[in-house]
Amino acid sequence: MIVCHCEVVSDRDVVESIEDGARTVAQVCGATGAGRNCGGCVFSLKRLLCQHGRSVSAASFTEVAGAAG
Repeated sequence: MIVCHCEVVSDRDVVESIEDGARTVAQVCGATGAGRNCGGCVFSLKRLLCQHGRSVSAASFTEVAGAAG
């Protein structure tokens, strides 16, 4: 399933970045390119991080929101 339509990033790409060590939304965005344009996928990225047992800090969300805006 495509999570980020702007950069054509799939949920598999996101899970792979988590398995490779991404622990925050900002790290997932850096690894995959997702969330850099419109930011509409950030909540999906956060959900995937939570589903895969990773902690998502409020600071990481703020970093991405600031970069997208």
